[in-house]
Amino acid sequence: MSGGRLITFEGVEGCGKSTQLLLLARHLQQRGIAFVTTREPGGTPLGERVRELLLDPRLVPVPAAELFLFEAARAQLVAGVIEPALLAGTTVLSDRFADSSVAYQGGARGIPAETVARLNALACAGLVPDRTLVFDLDVELAFHRARRRPTTKADNRRFEDEALAFHQAVAEGYRA
Repeated sequence: MSGGRLITFEGVEGCGKSTQLLLLARHLQQRGIAFVTTREPGGTPLGERVRELLLDPRLVPVPAAELFLFEAARAQLVAGVIEPALLAGTTVLSDRFADSSVAYQGGARGIPAETVARLNALACAGLVPDRTLVFDLDVELAFHRARRRPTTKADNRRFEDEALAFHQAVAEGYRA
């Protein structure tokens, strides 16, 4: 890829990564730097549908199915949004990327790291972020912040509603 840069924002629920992404986007905009923002899962029509499935608290997939859904959305995002933007010289700011699967499906759901790594490599087609920012906030503080966030009827909070132990395992997954 030439020209553009991929910057990913990672961390547990409630750590402030989405806020920091928006602040960087505003900074780039003020400086006239071309950028796009995206999120995982999501960022494409297929990814947004997968997002609905993954975040619906009535549908709780087994860990392997959850990982496959994230990887499917990621593959679509890389091919349809990220790679074209990078080739056009545009900076991409992504709210989550492959490291989320390492932390969530690997660290918290117990899928072996080598399995997550192989599927991430396939979904990302060899693409590696130029910079990954991991926001490592105290897990208990982030947990309570995430649960206090205002929600709308359309919000699905399956991950936010997980037990504190799950969020601690996610944090350890990021630190591993």
